[in-house]
Amino acid sequence: MLSYIIRRILYFIPTVLGVAFITFFLFRVVGGNPAWQLAGKNATKEEIQQIEHQYGFDKPLFFNIKKFKEKGLPGLFDSQFIFHFRQALTFDFGRSWKTRQKISTIFKEGLLPSLSLTVPSFFLTVILSIIIAVLVAFKHNSVFDRIVTVLCIIGLSVPFLVVIIALQYLIGYRWGLLPISGWAPGISGLQYLILPVMIWVISSLGENVRFYRTAILDEVRADYVTTARAKGLSERIVMFKHVLKNALIPILTNLIIAIPFLFTGSLLLETFFGIPGLGNAGVQALQNADWPVVNAFTYISSVLFVTANLVADIVYSLVDPRVRLE
Repeated sequence: MLSYIIRRILYFIPTVLGVAFITFFLFRVVGGNPAWQLAGKNATKEEIQQIEHQYGFDKPLFFNIKKFKEKGLPGLFDSQFIFHFRQALTFDFGRSWKTRQKISTIFKEGLLPSLSLTVPSFFLTVILSIIIAVLVAFKHNSVFDRIVTVLCIIGLSVPFLVVIIALQYLIGYRWGLLPISGWAPGISGLQYLILPVMIWVISSLGENVRFYRTAILDEVRADYVTTARAKGLSERIVMFKHVLKNALIPILTNLIIAIPFLFTGSLLLETFFGIPGLGNAGVQALQNADWPVVNAFTYISSVLFVTANLVADIVYSLVDPRVRLE
């Protein structure tokens, strides 16, 4: 297993560096000169040149041939891409263009509000989805199974934004049962999280239940289940001791891949409910074309996603002895 982990880490490096190159190419090469955006429409040529020098936009994109002739090899790498590359390696993405706040501070301040929303929503969704999926698989082709399947399809068909607006209007505004927006740390902030967590769970149940139900039914139709039933084992023992255990691999895949996105928050929920998390910060960065913040979100998300894939493969071998990481 150790050799496999080392090999995957070696694959991890070019993948993450590739993301750093693509983000640089999109925002610096394709996107044009950022100094024009920072300077504004009515900026003079001198002001644009001053901003270019301040942020290093006057340097060559990839290699500095002029300084290479003056200072040798170190001067060759005095360029915008190498600076961007150094930021990616050190996770030091500088400051926001809009707020002038350090990006590391933005992440520190937004992490707790985001996790206070995403973590309980995630675990509630997982628990309810697995329970419902096991029940419908246990009662396969029954009226209960068909009703749940129809409800799941309806849940998949209704856009997430519609669910947010509808429940926010009914529960928060019309009935006044819960706050429409806001956030506070500690116990006092629970009242602000109930409605967005409820919306997250309702919107996620359809997709998750359908996926888990399919994974469990694939195992129910396997030969070993037929053998277990032929030996006289009860349906309860077959379902919970054999089927559910073997259905864990696709279920774990779905769960582990979703975990990295918990750290980046929920874009829509945080925006509509005024939660000062990373999702809200990401939306504001997109609206303001705040390139350093968007770059940080993109790069960190890619690192978390690749790491989650590695963890998923390792967990496979622990859950299923048939999987060998060689």
